[in-house]
Amino acid sequence: AATKLASAEKLMYFCTDQLGLEQDFEQKQMPDGKLPVDGFLLCVDVSRGMNRNFDEQLKFVSNLYNQLAKTKKPVVVVLTKCDEGVERYIRDAHAFALGKKNLQVVETSARSNVNVELAFGTLVQLVDRSRGKAKIIPYFEALKQQSQQIAAAKDKYEWLVSRIVKSHHELWPNVSRKMQPAPEFQDYVYLEGTLKAKKLFLQHVQRLKQEHIERRRKAYLALLPQALDALVPDLDEIDRLSRSKAEKLLEAKPDFAKWFVVLEETPWDAGDRVDDVDSERIPFDLLETPAAEQLYEAHLEKLRNERKRAEMRRAFRENLESSPFVTPGKPWEEARSFIMNEDFYQWLEEPVYMDIYGKHQKQLIDRAKEDFQELLLEYSELFYELELDAKPSKEKMGVIQEVLGEEQRFKALQKLQAERDALVLKHIHFVYHPTKETCPSCSACVDARVEQLLAARFLRPHRNPLAEASVDRINLVILGKDGLARELANEIRALCTNDDKYVVEGKMYELALRPIEGNVRLPVNAFQTPTFQPHGCLCLYNSKESLSYVVESIEKSREAAAGRRDGHGGQLPLTLVLVNKRGVGGGAGGGEGGETLQSLIQQGQQIASKLQCVFLDPASAGIAYGRNINEKQIGQVLKGLLDAKRNLNLVVGSATPGLREAGEAELRVVMCLMCGDPVSADEVLLPILQAQPCRPGAGGA
Repeated sequence: AATKLASAEKLMYFCTDQLGLEQDFEQKQMPDGKLPVDGFLLCVDVSRGMNRNFDEQLKFVSNLYNQLAKTKKPVVVVLTKCDEGVERYIRDAHAFALGKKNLQVVETSARSNVNVELAFGTLVQLVDRSRGKAKIIPYFEALKQQSQQIAAAKDKYEWLVSRIVKSHHELWPNVSRKMQPAPEFQDYVYLEGTLKAKKLFLQHVQRLKQEHIERRRKAYLALLPQALDALVPDLDEIDRLSRSKAEKLLEAKPDFAKWFVVLEETPWDAGDRVDDVDSERIPFDLLETPAAEQLYEAHLEKLRNERKRAEMRRAFRENLESSPFVTPGKPWEEARSFIMNEDFYQWLEEPVYMDIYGKHQKQLIDRAKEDFQELLLEYSELFYELELDAKPSKEKMGVIQEVLGEEQRFKALQKLQAERDALVLKHIHFVYHPTKETCPSCSACVDARVEQLLAARFLRPHRNPLAEASVDRINLVILGKDGLARELANEIRALCTNDDKYVVEGKMYELALRPIEGNVRLPVNAFQTPTFQPHGCLCLYNSKESLSYVVESIEKSREAAAGRRDGHGGQLPLTLVLVNKRGVGGGAGGGEGGETLQSLIQQGQQIASKLQCVFLDPASAGIAYGRNINEKQIGQVLKGLLDAKRNLNLVVGSATPGLREAGEAELRVVMCLMCGDPVSADEVLLPILQAQPCRPGAGGA
C-alpha cells in the first residue's frame, strides 16, 4: 500500500514476451528517485481455485482495502478470470464493494482481453477528475461486444491473407512483413495476438495446399478413363480379374509408362509429386483410392453395356433381314411396331435403330432396283414399239405396268412408284441409246471397263494436261412458271445416268439443275447461291403470263448481278423455249388455236431479240406442238452453254478423246479381262473354246 516506490535503472516491461528478448524491443527504464503511486487496482480472483477458500480470500482483500483506504488514493476493485468465474464469488465481491463508499467494480478476463482497458480507464478517471466518467459494462455484455469486434477483425484479416497469400509455399516471416502496414493485420494482432494471426495464416496455407492436391486429383481421375480405354479396351481381358490382377495386367501393357508412373514415395499426395506440374502421368497408387475404384468399375460397366448394345444392334439387323414386314420403301413409322421389342428400347435410343433401318432400307432398295432392272431387260419386247425419243403415253405405261404387275420384282417397288417409273424411263432411253453412259450397270459396264483397262495399259500421245479432265460440270437454271421448270427438270434427269451425268458431243458432263418458279429476289429462288454458280438459264413459257414472268425474272436477276462486285450473271447465256401449252390446238393454220400459237411464237421471238438470247420453238425442231422440249433440243442448249463457258474462260480444257477418237488401231487391240495383258484374237479365242486360262497363273477362263 506504499504510495512511493523506488526502482532506479530497472527496465519497464509492457509484455512478458519481452523477457529474455530485451534487445528486440524498445528499452525504457524506470525514472530515477521515487515513483509516486496515483491509485490502486485491487484484484480479486473469482474463479474456482484449488485448495483455496474464497471467504478467506475476501477477508484478505477487505484488510488490504482498509490499508489502501488510508492512503486517500482512488481504488478500483477488479474481478479477474471472469471467463471461469463462479457466480456466488462474483456476487460476494459486488456485495463487498457495495459496503464501501464509492468503490467501483470492473469484471475482467485477461485471457479473453475483456474490460482490461476499462479497468485502467476507470482508475485514470478517478485520478484525473477532468476526464469523463467511464461507463462500466458487465462482463458478459462486454464479452459479446468483444466477440463481435474480434469476428469483424478476423474477417478483414482473413480477406487480407487470401489477397496476399496465393501459394501454399508462402512462409510466415515473409508474409507477416508484407502485412505489417495493413490496418487489418494491426487490428487483429492488437485484439488476438500474433500467435493467433499466424495460426490463421497456416490454416489458409493448408487450405491452399489441399485445394491444389484436389485439383491434381481431379485431373488424374479425369485422365484415368482415357488410360483404361487405351490399355484395356477388351472386356474379355479384364471381366473376371480381381483388382490386384487387373493392376498387374496394366503394368504389363507396353504403353503403361505413357499413362502411369510408379512412385517410390507413397501416397502420391504426401510427397513432392504434388508440386510436379510438368508430369501429367497418373500416380499408380491413385488406383487404390475409392474414387479410382469407382472409375474402374464404371469402365467395366461401360464395356459390358457396349457389348450388349452391339448385340442389340446385331439382333436388330437380323430381325430386319428375317422380317417379312420390312419391304423396300416402307417408312420407319409403319415398320416399327413389327420389328421392335422391349429389349431394343432398353439398350439403344430410337435414332440408332432409325439409322440402322435407313441403311438396311438403302440395301433393300438398291437390290430391288437391280432386280427390277433385270426384269425390264427380260421384257425388252415391251419397249420396241415406242417411237424414237418419245416419252411413253399413259396408256403405254398402263400396258407396261399391267404386264409386269404380277411379277414380284415389280411389286417390290410398290412404295417407290416414282423411282420405279424413273427406272422405266431410263430403260427406254437405254433401249434406243445403248451406250456405256446410259448402261444400267454404270461403272460396271463392260464397255467402260475395257476402255479403262486400255487407258491404263497403253500410253497415249502427249496432250495438254488442262485438256485431260474426264468429267466436267454444267450448272443449269430452269426458269418457268406453274410447274414448267420442275416438270422439265424431271424429264432431263430421266435422260441422265444414275449418277446425274449427261453426254454432250461424246463427252460425259455432271449436270446440276436448279428449277426456279418463284420470285427471284428471294434467296430461295436466286439464280446464284454460295454452292451453285450458274452457267446458263433455260427459260420456259407456254402463255403470255408465263412469258411475262420470264422477262420480269431475267430483268430482276440482271439488276441483282449488276449490284454485286463480281458482276456474275449479267452475261448469263439464255435460251427461251416455247413448251407444251395444255388445251391449245396444234398447227399454225386458221382457227383460234393456231392464231394463239403463232402469237406466242412471235412474242417469244421479240422477247428473245430484246434479251439477246436464243429462241427455240417446236416447229423449228420439227416437233408437233403439244410435245415438250426433246433430247435433241436439250443437247443443243447444253452445247451452247459449253461454247459460252469456253468463251468466258469459266472452264479451261477440252474433253478427253474417247476410244473412237484414239485411232482405229487402238480399237483392234483385245485384252484379257482377267490379267489385263493385250493379246491377239487367236490367243483369246482358243482359251475360251478350251475353257483354259489365257496364260499360266491367270486363274480364269
